[in-house]
Order: sequence, then structure tokens, then C-alpha cells
Amino acid sequence: MKIANHWLGKVMAVLGMGAAATQAVAQDMGMDETINAAVAPVSNAIASFIFYAVPVGGTSFPLIVGWLVVAGLVFTIYFGFIQFRGFGHAISLTKGDFSERPSKEPGETSHFQALTMALSGTVGLGNIAGVAVAISLGGPGATFWMILAGLLGMASKFTECILGVKYRQQHADGTVSGGPMYYLSQGLAEQGRVGLGRVLAVVFAICCIGGAIGGGNMFQANQAYSQVLGVTGGDDSFLNGLGWLFGLVMAVLVGAVIIGGASSIAKTTEKVVPFMAVLYVGAGLVILLINADKIGWAFGQIIEGAFTGAGVAGGVVGALIQGFKRAAFSNEAGIGSAAIAHSTVKTTEPVTEGYVALLEPFIDTVVICTMTALVIIITGSTSSGETGVALTSLAFGSAISWFPLLLALAVVLFAFSTMLSWFYYGFKAWTYLFGTGSGIVFKVFFLACVVAGASMNLGPVIDFSDSMIFIMALPNVIGLYFLMPVVKREVQKYQAKLASGEIRKLR
Repeated sequence: MKIANHWLGKVMAVLGMGAAATQAVAQDMGMDETINAAVAPVSNAIASFIFYAVPVGGTSFPLIVGWLVVAGLVFTIYFGFIQFRGFGHAISLTKGDFSERPSKEPGETSHFQALTMALSGTVGLGNIAGVAVAISLGGPGATFWMILAGLLGMASKFTECILGVKYRQQHADGTVSGGPMYYLSQGLAEQGRVGLGRVLAVVFAICCIGGAIGGGNMFQANQAYSQVLGVTGGDDSFLNGLGWLFGLVMAVLVGAVIIGGASSIAKTTEKVVPFMAVLYVGAGLVILLINADKIGWAFGQIIEGAFTGAGVAGGVVGALIQGFKRAAFSNEAGIGSAAIAHSTVKTTEPVTEGYVALLEPFIDTVVICTMTALVIIITGSTSSGETGVALTSLAFGSAISWFPLLLALAVVLFAFSTMLSWFYYGFKAWTYLFGTGSGIVFKVFFLACVVAGASMNLGPVIDFSDSMIFIMALPNVIGLYFLMPVVKREVQKYQAKLASGEIRKLR
């Protein structure tokens, strides 16, 4: 409580409240309740706007999800189903087959590092808990629509990440800054929409900071602590009541990485992301092999639920909506965050990173989310009444008793890597608004929030941060629609270089 009162005192001091008032508030409510009470009215208002839902087929459909899915469909058609035509080329680029002199090209990371850095921001609880929620509410058929939305999202990532590299800024020290803040302001300025571009860029940056602090930081620390607490004894765990200590350890680990900037984050995520993906997918494959005779049946359930009304909430429409929602929440295609990470790549050809980026929703949603769904369906865990991460944990544990320990480790790794990426996103948004000289302020605040997130009951704070992340999609997608012709010209130039042999495969 002393720690809570200390931080509460800092907040109240900023608000101009005296020591007596601070102490009185702390005694009456406690830190968690005070923050939640203050944030709840704003959080509820913003969330009700950004997640406004309309009734469709007996269930509710958030318009923001439709906004993202429609964008993916538009980009898919406009670029001629690039996610399918360019899939092989994307893999070649990620392997480094076209990188002649990466050390001499502008940027900070390789194609593979940029991909893993972006993936670390999306692969996480959305894959573990979100999929379980989708199946609980929409039935197995939600998996089909989730996969479809993931495939459409590949075109959105392709579009935004090309623009991220094209309009990035290179600094004297060799670092770069890119993402929607820059292509919205500069790209629209080239079209004579200077005012619109600036407004959209500022809105995006403000919301990116809010999302980074909440959903990309405090929520991750909170859920990681909860999962570790659960597998070490729950209320009887030696960690019970020591969320602040868990958060402090996480903050030290995050701080040790972010000191080195984008290159340090990329070097860490290129090791952590493949490891955690192999760990999680490997455990899932073991369960599928044990139940190999049920795999065909599981896919049958997915197809049947997608088209014949077997979805739990609202039949086919319910399955479709839940699938689309989980895909949008999981891979963040159209949100614009990934473009900030992909802008760090070492290349002189913006289109190359667009190809690499389209792999991201495929890995995140089509592979990892589908693996989660199959495990839940095959183990028959949906009838347990559990949902979220508890349902996924039950499904894993039903096959091998100690698999929930692996899941807990995966959650901690997912949380850690997500915090690294979202720190970078928030940092770049912060420095866009306030300049590079103020970056240390954001670093200190971000690390303090790791500790607070692990030890607090977040409540409306997370609702607020989720809203911030999805508000980013509004200015970003508007800008993408205006800048689609720019992307098409870049793609045509790049494909001409491939055809002429100016850009060629080295191996």
C-alpha cells in the first residue's frame, strides 16, 4: 500500500491536489479504485464510440471490425490478390535471397528482424485467449472466418508497410523513424492535403501512445503475472501479493533491451519470437498428433459451423462476426502499428518490406490462431464452460498434464516481446509529437507502467487503451485509401526491376 500511495501522491501532485487530499483519497478508495473511478467515465464513452455495434443476424457487429475487414478486401482486390501471388517472393526476401549489401543500405534491421519485431507485437494473448473466446461465442465455424479475415489482412499489411518505408525519416546517427505518422503527414501533403494529413498523423500518434501504455504494456504485465500466479498455486502461490515484484523484474528485462533502440529490440525479438512460436505450436502439434484421428472431424466442424448455422451465437452470422473480430484483434492489420516496426528495415526498395509484412497475418492468424482453435475443438474443451486463456489452458492440459506450464511460459514470453514492440511504437509516436530530446521521459514512464500493470486491477484502464489501439485504424485506413495509387506505382516500378533483372535472386 505504501507503493500505491507513493504513486498516487505523484499523480495527485500533478493534478494540484495537496497531501491531505491525496491521503484522504487513498484511505477511502485505494489506488486501483481511484484510478478506475477516474478513468471509467472517459473510458466508457470512448469505448462505446469506437466499438459501436449494430445488430446483425441476432448478434452485434462492431463497426470498427467491419472497417478493417472491408479495408483488407479493398486492398486485396486493388492489388490483384497480392497476398497469394507474392507469397513465395515474400519468403525469399525474408530469407535474404535478394539482399546484396544489407550493411550499406539505410535502416537498422534485416527483413527477418523487422518481421519478428512486428510479430512480437501481435502474437500474444489474442492467439491464446482471443481464439478461445471466438469459439466459445461463435462455435468452431468462427475459425473459418478468422482465417479468411487473416488472409484479407495480409493485403492491408502489404499496403501500410510499403508506405512506412517510403516515407520514413533517416537520422544522422543511422536510426530511422517511420510509420503512419510520417506517411499520413508527408504522403497526403504531396497530394495537397496538408491539413488533413497533419490532423490524421497527430490523432494516430496520440492514440498509439495510449495503446502502447495500456494494451501493449500494463495489460501484458498483468496477464503474465496472473498466468504465473495460476500455475504456481493461485492464492497459495508464493507470488501472491507480489505483483509489483514480478512487474519490477519484467521492467528490468524490458529496460535492458530498449536501451539499445530498434536494433537491440530486433536482435531480441528475432530470438524470442521463433522460440515462443515453436514452443507454442510444437505443443499444439503434439496434441494434434495424439488425436490425429480427430483432425478431419475438427475441420468438418469448422466448415459446418461456418456455413450451416452451427455457430453458437447467431448461427452463420455469429460465427462470421466472432471470427472477424478475433482476427482483427489478433493481427492488427490496418491498425498501422506494424508499419512502425517494418520501417526499420535495411532496404532502398520500400516494396520489399510490403512483401515481407504480408507474412505477418499469415503466421499470426492463419497458423498460430488456427492451431489454437484445432486444439480446443479436438480436445472437446468447449463444453467445459471455460473461456479465454482458461479454456486454452484446459485444452492443453487435457492432453498432457504439465502442458499448462508451457502455456504459462508462452504467455510470459508473448507478454515480454509484445512490450518490447509496443514500447518502440509508443516511443516513435512520442518523439514524433514532442521531439527526440524528450524520449527519456517516455522510457521512464513506460517502465514504471510495467510495474504498475502487474500489481493493479486495471479495469477501465484497459478498455481505454484498447479503444486507443482501434482508433488508430480510423486515420490510418483513411490515409491508406488516399495513398493506394502511390503504393501501386511503387509496386509497378519494383516489378519492372524484377522483370529486367536489375533486382535478381542471388541464391
